[in-house]
Amino acid sequence: MTQLTLYNAPQSTCSQRVRFALHAKGLAFDEVKLDLFSGDQLQPGYLALNPNGVVPTLVAGDDVVIDSAVILEYLEDTRPDLRPLRPAAAVDIARMRSMVRFVDEVPGAAIRIPTYNLAFVPHFRSMTDAAFEALCDSKPLRREFLRRMGRTGFSQADMDEALGRLQRGIDRMADWLAASGGPFVMGADPTHADLCLLPIVVRMDDLGLGSAWDAQPQVPAWRDTMRALPEYAATYYHGSLLTQKYPHLARAMGAA
Repeated sequence: MTQLTLYNAPQSTCSQRVRFALHAKGLAFDEVKLDLFSGDQLQPGYLALNPNGVVPTLVAGDDVVIDSAVILEYLEDTRPDLRPLRPAAAVDIARMRSMVRFVDEVPGAAIRIPTYNLAFVPHFRSMTDAAFEALCDSKPLRREFLRRMGRTGFSQADMDEALGRLQRGIDRMADWLAASGGPFVMGADPTHADLCLLPIVVRMDDLGLGSAWDAQPQVPAWRDTMRALPEYAATYYHGSLLTQKYPHLARAMGAA
């Protein structure tokens, strides 16, 4: 079978969903860990693979696949016999894809704001204005996002909006679990929808935002079911959590 190489970052939520899928399918792969703050993803060699300058990127022989949701579909298309993570019926595939779209548009986009404000802002504060502008200009997909944040972080209004979107995501997830009967959002087996939700729930836990599911006990039950899967530990090796990477965040969470 074609050797797989995954270019990713340990703490990247998009990288985590792909690592989970690879491990779930029992696929061996070489992992190239990129240091995003050092700009590894903006080096010419990497940009030749992924012109968007983001992670992850999967290389399979001559195939280069970018965007985590697309990589999940590629793995299913090319290796459908290995631990299927997509339903069989066309209507169920469509429903799963609509779930993934919702996750990416609502909680997936929203989690970036508390992530940057709580974990990354100290790094940006230490930069000069010129260096920060150069950083923004170097990010094809995140330029406007970073400029909106600025060197001092997002506003309280931005944070409140993001937290509201995260709550909507958790509420929708709880509805899916109730409708499916669990233990996964589409029933008895995990799908791409679960893989895309997991990094968001893990990140919210890591940032101390777990109160979002205080009234939704099916969500932490789902989280614990996902944690019990063997691919969880392989995906979330030490250094995959923000609190493991950034001491200031770990201290803040401990004091909260």
